[in-house]
Amino acid sequence: MEHTPLSLYELNALVRQSVRLSMPDAYWVQAELSDVRTNYSGHCYLEFVQKDPKSNALLAKARGIVWSNVFRELKPYFERETGQAFVAGLKVLVRVTVDFHELYGYSLTVSDIDPTYTLGDMAKRRREILQRLEEEGVLTLNKELELPELTQRIAVISSPTAAGYGDFCDQLERNAFGFVFYTKLFPAVMQGEQVEASIIRALNRINAGHGRWDVVVIIRGGGATSDLSGFDTYELATNCAQFPIPIITGIGHERDDTVIDKVAHTRVKTPTAAAEFLINHLRKTADRLETYASFFYQEVPEWLGQQKERLERWVARIPARVQMRIQNEGFRQERLVKRVHLAWQARMMRETYRLQLDGRLNVALQSRLQREGGRLQLLEQQVRAASPELLLQKGYSITLKNGKAVTDASALHPGDEVVTRVAKGEFKSKVL
Repeated sequence: MEHTPLSLYELNALVRQSVRLSMPDAYWVQAELSDVRTNYSGHCYLEFVQKDPKSNALLAKARGIVWSNVFRELKPYFERETGQAFVAGLKVLVRVTVDFHELYGYSLTVSDIDPTYTLGDMAKRRREILQRLEEEGVLTLNKELELPELTQRIAVISSPTAAGYGDFCDQLERNAFGFVFYTKLFPAVMQGEQVEASIIRALNRINAGHGRWDVVVIIRGGGATSDLSGFDTYELATNCAQFPIPIITGIGHERDDTVIDKVAHTRVKTPTAAAEFLINHLRKTADRLETYASFFYQEVPEWLGQQKERLERWVARIPARVQMRIQNEGFRQERLVKRVHLAWQARMMRETYRLQLDGRLNVALQSRLQREGGRLQLLEQQVRAASPELLLQKGYSITLKNGKAVTDASALHPGDEVVTRVAKGEFKSKVL
């Protein structure tokens, strides 16, 4: 059986016809924009993708197009409602029709967009960043810093050409109270993809000399609301949250707070509102100082008058009290002199008695020494009389056995050797 072959164009035409017949309706589709390009005719060419939420692997992809007549209305509507530029990276809910072209293949033609879906995704992303900062314990660090009483040295992060920066400086310079503020601009890009990196670099420059500044003001004015996406990043938020100087934000976004608005010390709507906040803060400080000055000028003189009267009353009482004290001291001195005199007399009597006793003890001691001396002489004579040497000289002898004196003859036995000691020498004998 023979088959008539189809050309590629004929085959694609059949596919196009089948798609139109089988999918004639419009469909709402959730997808992420991975590419957004606009050509010279005003047509917007898109690339839609779907990724696996766990592995981030690509699951599906499709080309899309927004014709210029639709894009002229759709883009500003989306950006006005979301405050977000229509750029790659967004999650969108779009109304599309499915088409297939013989030359360009499968594509989706966008006819409408629902900004509330993107707003929900953006809000979710903000919540995730804020939750991460809270888990890291840094979410409220900048808010907990104490705003100095005199916030006059101001580091400003803004675009040098921004109208809001000029309004901010003009508001400070022309304040009705004549307060003096010292400002220095740290230039940064305030819209587009460079917002995050540019502001972080400015913060680093300020932090290098943070002792010179009382407060940091991040302001933006004159830009589109859709350029605020750069203020909703984790890196910028964590830098602001942990910055050691209070941060005031006034980036011109009235509907929703950006992430850095949430972590900053104070959030105001516009640059002029930021200037007004600083002026009012300084005015409150000035009011407190005026209250203190009023106290010094009014309350202090009255207090000093009261203290003067109190001192005069004390001075008036001093003579009588001094006289009474002198009299009391006189009485005390008299009592003390009497007690010292009596104590001295008693001590004299004791010492006199002791001296008399010492004389009697001396006499008694001399007498006792004489008696003991005579007794010692008598004992010496008796000891000499009983001395063995004296007895030996009189003709007596001492017989020794084994070095001991023999006093009983029965203690000797035949054959025992004994030593006989006489006045002059000794001799040995054997018992028979």
